[in-house]
Amino acid sequence: MRDVAKLALDTAVARGATYTDARVVAIQSRSLTTKSGRVGHSSESDSLGIGIRAIVDGAWGFAATANLSHHAVEATAARAVAIARASAFVKREKVRLAPEPPATADWTTPIRIDPFTTSIEQNLDLLFKADAEMRAVSGVTLTETGMNFVREESWFLSSQSADIHQTKYSTGAGYTAYAFAGSEIQKRSYPNSFGGQWQNRGYELIEEMKLVENARRVGEEAVALHTADQCPEGEFTLILDGSQLGLQIHESIGHPIELDRVLGMEANFAGTSFLTLDKLNHLRYGSELVNAVADARPEHGPGLGTFAYDDEGVAAQCTPIISAGRFTGYLSSRETAHTIGAARSGGTVRAEGWNRLPMIRMTNVSLLPGETPLTLDQLIADTDHGIYMETNKSWSIDDKRYNFQFGCEIGWEIKNGKRTRMLKNPSYSGITTEFWNALDAICSRQDWVIWGTPNCGKGQPQQVMGTGHGASPSRFRKIKVGSAYKS
Repeated sequence: MRDVAKLALDTAVARGATYTDARVVAIQSRSLTTKSGRVGHSSESDSLGIGIRAIVDGAWGFAATANLSHHAVEATAARAVAIARASAFVKREKVRLAPEPPATADWTTPIRIDPFTTSIEQNLDLLFKADAEMRAVSGVTLTETGMNFVREESWFLSSQSADIHQTKYSTGAGYTAYAFAGSEIQKRSYPNSFGGQWQNRGYELIEEMKLVENARRVGEEAVALHTADQCPEGEFTLILDGSQLGLQIHESIGHPIELDRVLGMEANFAGTSFLTLDKLNHLRYGSELVNAVADARPEHGPGLGTFAYDDEGVAAQCTPIISAGRFTGYLSSRETAHTIGAARSGGTVRAEGWNRLPMIRMTNVSLLPGETPLTLDQLIADTDHGIYMETNKSWSIDDKRYNFQFGCEIGWEIKNGKRTRMLKNPSYSGITTEFWNALDAICSRQDWVIWGTPNCGKGQPQQVMGTGHGASPSRFRKIKVGSAYKS
């Protein structure tokens, strides 16, 4: 594969490229679902191809092919150069790449059990057992389960002498129980909604999830929601579980810090951003307890945004995004680093496969845990009156990532430090900076989990990318609650 990439580089340089890089990517995936005791779908797929970027006369060109023959690779590299040369006629300014030492590396996601050594029959058997436990609950009317594995092997070479080989694994699984009664639908998901929990790990993640052991409780809660009280409307103290807080981070911190959105270079699917350049190092984003980072380094944890090098050959880094409440950093690339006075890219450029142009994407955008020992039970015990919400049900946020509304699957009222009545259709809304400034307590490391978001969409044509969000349950004061689902 290195020879294929080297051929692409040589061809592009010979045709006039001042910079070029090539990514050969091989992807193996398995996707399994069940629905109410039957197989929903079962598929395995493989993909192999090369994507080539080139700069000519200060402009980018990109081309890709699944044909790795000598002739096809040469033709594709020539096409990338031709596109760059044509783009140069309409460029606003020349591309400026921040310097990056050329790396030679070979890295693989640390895993204990290769998920592809397990059989489809074994995977489906586990899903059917969880499915049966949910359907055993009277009142459950529909059940869905899913399990997914991905192995991505890539070879990145550049005309600046980078030579990087990486093999990344990701694993995900989860399920949902639905209860239909009258005109109302209630659901409960585990370990999270919209695909469950995903991490860059092997099959050991599946074994640790205890899917079968939690399935009956999930079904019982879905049914119980029909007789639960409607979430009250008003201003409340709000406690969010880690998975919901992970999505809150994704939408109201992760997307607005993408520097290409800030600069107006990209606006598909998630709009632009309220975090204009003048706010860097000046905006009070949240309370002093808010410390958020974008961290792709393996030592941060096995999030879907973990790697050794990004798709520009830049080493994984930790960028402080919010420091003691103050906005301190963006997600940047080699091309955009100079716009914020940075000498180096933040290493956040990735592409979905070989046939998409790499762009700035979230890595693991995480809220760091509290430094004072605090568990969820202790946080609830320290709250006189409030509402605790779990598991995302719906979300909406404006194209500047400023005004938002989230719905959750289930809630509980807190009175005198105790979790009391169950609440259905809980929701909350707010303004990004006001919300994060209302944070007054964060649970500590023992409750901190990196939640996976496997389906973040961006770009045109769309690219779906996995991101990670470390979070532990947190408390917010004076939050608007209950307006999304009025009784």
